[in-house]
Amino acid sequence: MALPGTRPKLPVSVDKPTPYTFDLGLLLAEDPNAITLDHSSLEQSLAEVARDGAQSLINQLLTTCPISSTSDGVLLSLPAPSTALPREKPLPEAKAKTKWERFAEKKGIKAKTREQRRNLAYDEESGEWKRKWGYKGLNKKGEDYPIMEVDMKKERERKEGTSIRGDGRRERKERIKRNERKMRKNQRDALSAR
Repeated sequence: MALPGTRPKLPVSVDKPTPYTFDLGLLLAEDPNAITLDHSSLEQSLAEVARDGAQSLINQLLTTCPISSTSDGVLLSLPAPSTALPREKPLPEAKAKTKWERFAEKKGIKAKTREQRRNLAYDEESGEWKRKWGYKGLNKKGEDYPIMEVDMKKERERKEGTSIRGDGRRERKERIKRNERKMRKNQRDALSAR
């Protein structure tokens, strides 16, 4: 006897005049049969069609795909998809190589490894590993010395308002600006080469 308010269990097997076609890699069940909908209870008839499709897909998955049990639970291994899905948008065009990329390819220059990119270098004087750049970096070595050697010829040619202490920082800033200008030029060249 069924409890009041509960629905009877529906059959597990789905019988259709023409069988479904499946693409289990995409979890796709295709029904070639014509759908007959009862317009008085449209939602009920749509739910029945959807239930039949889902049930047949689950039946196919459980009968054809290998099932394995792990500590995380039960795994179902899906095959590779066989239906080619269309793209919404066309394939993107290949990006034009920048001037540097063309040069590096011609000269055989490779990208640096993770170890080469590390911001640490061994300082022979102190016997410690120090940063190559940034806060207290090796590229700023000597800028904070209390006594600095002065070349009198360069000191006479120096612009007014500048000191020997700011030379290293000024040169670094100029290199950064020059690098940014070259980078923008390379991007413009890459866009115009398309």
